[in-house]
Amino acid sequence: MDQIIRAENIFKSYKAVKALEDISFEVNNGELYGFIGPDGAGKTSLFRILTTLLLADSGSANVLGYDVVKDYKKIRRNIGYMPGKFSLYPDLSVEENLQFFATIFGTTIGENYHLIKDIYSQIEPFKTRKAGKLSGGMKQKLALSCALIHKPQLLVLDEPTTGVDAVSRKEFWEMLANLKKSGITIIVSTPYMDEARLCDRVALIQAGKILSIDTPENITKQYQHDLYAIKAGNMYQLIQDLRKFDLTKSVYPFGQYLHFTPKSKTEIDYITQYLNNCGHTSEIFAIEAGIEDCFMELMTNTTN
Repeated sequence: MDQIIRAENIFKSYKAVKALEDISFEVNNGELYGFIGPDGAGKTSLFRILTTLLLADSGSANVLGYDVVKDYKKIRRNIGYMPGKFSLYPDLSVEENLQFFATIFGTTIGENYHLIKDIYSQIEPFKTRKAGKLSGGMKQKLALSCALIHKPQLLVLDEPTTGVDAVSRKEFWEMLANLKKSGITIIVSTPYMDEARLCDRVALIQAGKILSIDTPENITKQYQHDLYAIKAGNMYQLIQDLRKFDLTKSVYPFGQYLHFTPKSKTEIDYITQYLNNCGHTSEIFAIEAGIEDCFMELMTNTTN
């Protein structure tokens, strides 16, 4: 099977709120495919539709060759789903949770232990600890182990790294890379733009609409403007003054710097002179666009 997921023209609303608007995409066999967007973008609604937990208002979706409405039981038997909110049994131990999920899928921990060994071995020393008493990173590893124990063809992960520390985030993505090598197709959602570069392809999503689908490299290549990082002593006043600058196309805060895009080709010296006239002693240098910059550009173009 070349296509693991095919979604066409999916719409979903909650009363007056449009959660998903005309969503279409395909996920190929063996891909690590990311949905990148902020909270409220529609990622969770989409993943719940794909995992047969929610019905779309219109449109269609096939997962593993099965229709998400007609064949929901077959889909549930063959996917692993890790929701954004920790949903295991907090009063059961680590081992009891894993045993429970293995049993309901008609398998055993021993039969598929090789699939989870690298992940589960990190929390196995705490196998008698109640799941509710685990740290965020350990809960994440347990949830992933439970989603994998029945050897799914597709792994669906809804914001799996939200709320965990940077080290755990890095470890988690290393685990996903290893799982991909084993032949499992993975779709993952995240609000962290830096995680986009770890995917084979990404869909940038905002306000229920897909802005772009491509490889991370191709998305950043589509940024056709000059881009500068700028820092000064008074960052609040700096952004106010740049927004008044007649050559400003866009300016946004990014960490310790502002990312500034001029409307046309503009020399650094000219920008520096303007900022000097505004009373700023600034640091400015040219940079390459990242996924964040492309997302902001696409979002601006969509809303204008």
